[in-house]
Amino acid sequence: MQFRKKRQSEAQAEQWVVIAADSVVEAPKKAETEPVFIRLRNPKTDEASLYLLSSNALQLYEVKAFKEEYHSWFIGQTVQHDGRLLFITPMDPLFLVLPYFLKAGKEGKFQPVDQVVVDEDFPCCSRLLKCPQTLQALRHITEEKEIGGQKFNRYSKEKTLELLKKKVDRTVKALKSSNTCVGGAVKSSTFIRTKHNSEEKEEDYIRYAHGLISEYIAEDLSLDLHKYLKLPEISSPTEAEPPSKKRKLSDKPVEAGEDYTKFNSGDLKKPAKKMTAAQKALAKVDKTGMKSLSAFFSPKVKTEKK
Repeated sequence: MQFRKKRQSEAQAEQWVVIAADSVVEAPKKAETEPVFIRLRNPKTDEASLYLLSSNALQLYEVKAFKEEYHSWFIGQTVQHDGRLLFITPMDPLFLVLPYFLKAGKEGKFQPVDQVVVDEDFPCCSRLLKCPQTLQALRHITEEKEIGGQKFNRYSKEKTLELLKKKVDRTVKALKSSNTCVGGAVKSSTFIRTKHNSEEKEEDYIRYAHGLISEYIAEDLSLDLHKYLKLPEISSPTEAEPPSKKRKLSDKPVEAGEDYTKFNSGDLKKPAKKMTAAQKALAKVDKTGMKSLSAFFSPKVKTEKK
């Protein structure tokens, strides 16, 4: 009975709620490998992230998680304590291969691809080379040489920046076609405008697209891309909303940048009102021995008899 409970808890821990297209999990009849989750090095944070490799390694997918505090799932007759909601979307595997070529590029020599994409902490990175999309796109970030029927590659910064610029251009087109607001008035993802702002400039779209692409590349490369796109530096931030009005999609409260307790209604002091001429004259009258009007209507206090 204890063994059965243990097996139940193990099965429960392996359950997730995922939103994905049917084509992501469906494997062809003649597929050599099935879809599999793998841990790879995140190209931006350099930390471990979860990805999904489709059957036969034809496509790489990014796994994103939406997490809320105190959230669980009811699956069948069990309760899944991991209340995350996973989203699976296609991703260019070249973003994951690029950091390895950046590192190898410091040596400045041509090397076989299988000697460049090597990681002791993430051995599954070699599976990226089985993806046809990866091998076909290497020419966009490297210089190639073929010696004795074997190919050698060397990182090219110029080619990489040109490829990233094309990705920015395609992202700008997608933003425009979807009427996405990218101007300075957009301060939070929770404040969405339905109408397109005519004041939005081409620079706003490029800057916004650059930010999206920068989520998949290292910070140094992001700065190089910023210069390559000839984006001007922002001298001072535009007027933002008060911290109390901003919301974050997280389980942590928003910390106000100022002491907002001074705006509590109990602490507000009303300014003194100007007195009329009659009120000023009344104020000068000697009120000794006089009672206020409310005193005639208040209950009398009974004196105790001694």
